[in-house]
Amino acid sequence: MTDEIIIGLFMERSEDAITETQRQYGRYFISIAYGIVWNESDAEEIVNDMYLQAWNTIPPAHPDHLKAFLGRMTRQLAIKKLEKNTAKKRGEGQYPAVIDELSECVSGDGSDDIPDQIALREALNRFLRMLPSDVRAVFIRRYWHMQSIADIAGACSMGENRVKSQLMRTRKKLRKYLMEEGFSV
Repeated sequence: MTDEIIIGLFMERSEDAITETQRQYGRYFISIAYGIVWNESDAEEIVNDMYLQAWNTIPPAHPDHLKAFLGRMTRQLAIKKLEKNTAKKRGEGQYPAVIDELSECVSGDGSDDIPDQIALREALNRFLRMLPSDVRAVFIRRYWHMQSIADIAGACSMGENRVKSQLMRTRKKLRKYLMEEGFSV
């Protein structure tokens, strides 16, 4: 079933929309959530919360890319769940490490200025498109899917030291690129 048909089911308020979405992309959403929270029952809860949020969001939203739209929603819910789970135990999981690594590239001024956020997102997308596909894959695995260095090394058939040094070089390039684009870092 195509995304457009599934979105049509959401627009019609048909419960088949959830069933078809789950059949089409359920494993993908579970893998996103599990990669962040590292707990199977939490991942399932997150995906169920995402289905409810999707039901309440579509309509009025009409996403162009359903998988990406719902994947982003899943990721955001998983990060919130991770923050809640680790509120008393900072330092567990990959989230704090990933944030620390990226803080050297992107300022954490907490700006809620939507145009600035959009400009930053567009700059990041341009930067990622400039990277070779293998370097981009490692970067996305670490900073989007929040995978551990060991998991990335295994998935990409690389040594952990190579993954670390590649990520460090890519962060330096990102920092330089963002400075050239006029962002404060």
